[in-house]
Amino acid sequence: MLRTTFRHKVEEALSSADVQLNGSRPWDLQVHNDKLYSRVLSKGSLGLGEAYMEGWWDSPALDQFFFRVLRSQVDSKFKPVQELTCNIRARLQNLQSRQRAFEVALRHYDIGNDLYEKMLDQRMIYSCAYWRDSDNLDEAQEAKLDLVCRKLHIEPGMRVLDIGCGWGGTARYLAEKYDVRVVGLTVSKEQAEHGRRICGKLPVDISLQDYRSLEDKFDRILSIGMFEHVGYKNYRTFMKCVRHNLKDNGLFLLHTIGGSQSTTRTDPWIDRYIFPNSMLPSKKQICQAAEGVFTLEDWHNFGPDYDPTLVAWHDNFCTSWQDLNTRYDESFYRMWKYYLLSCAASFRARKNHVWQIVFSPNGVLGGYQCCR
Repeated sequence: MLRTTFRHKVEEALSSADVQLNGSRPWDLQVHNDKLYSRVLSKGSLGLGEAYMEGWWDSPALDQFFFRVLRSQVDSKFKPVQELTCNIRARLQNLQSRQRAFEVALRHYDIGNDLYEKMLDQRMIYSCAYWRDSDNLDEAQEAKLDLVCRKLHIEPGMRVLDIGCGWGGTARYLAEKYDVRVVGLTVSKEQAEHGRRICGKLPVDISLQDYRSLEDKFDRILSIGMFEHVGYKNYRTFMKCVRHNLKDNGLFLLHTIGGSQSTTRTDPWIDRYIFPNSMLPSKKQICQAAEGVFTLEDWHNFGPDYDPTLVAWHDNFCTSWQDLNTRYDESFYRMWKYYLLSCAASFRARKNHVWQIVFSPNGVLGGYQCCR
């Protein structure tokens, strides 16, 4: 009787998103274990994700399933008590302190360059591509890098800082295409070693270093897909560090995923299995952190472009699975598919966004010339 009640509650919630239990449509949820209902009701998104990893349920089109769930805000109906515990922990501790800064690298970015080489574009850019005039991932990522450089008005001979430089693809692009000197910072050993290798004799210096320990001066600073690891307790510190290392006539571009509401933590499943100690900033949190430090020159939202980016990564991952399955097991395969397609759905549903924001220290005289 109790199990029937649990099923009814889940079924009723999903009906508002036009999702059926054991239905025939690609986005319907196929249940393989009836304990799923109580697990979702007691553990929310963490229970749902773990149950998928263990094969308790499937959906032929995970992205379509999550799009309907997120667009209809069904997820807001499942808020277990343990999420309150996560909120309290995030408020009491600095989850993104200097001591914790390298944890995400060990658990995510350092798990294997072979995985990312197969999944990403030829430059290994692990952030949202720009699809306006592109029809494949390589072109869309290069278009994003070109957009960043044009927004920063980069000129030959400049010194540029890349905070969160990934595998060095952006730094190499900057040095080759714009004839600038680049310093890249990353907390990932695997990324640093790969970046140094591909940049070779180019004027690029990639350092395994937290942003808070930098003391230097640059003409331009950019940070692409790293701010999600900074944490709300450190947003102000981050902005001040950037300003301290930026020349008075410089420009700073921040590229980050953003959330519609201010929060202090990320989704519990994402935190445990994908990006530990991460969180998405809101517009309010970014502006409060930058107030009195920078002048906001331009704000560009192209969040829907992350949907095709993540779908392309998913397709590359699945196509390459036969080359990867000797190092990663079936649980990892399901976890990674769940990660990529649920995130694609979050951008498709406009629950999450991608922002490129340009700041200047004192305001650009005569006005900043923006581009798209």
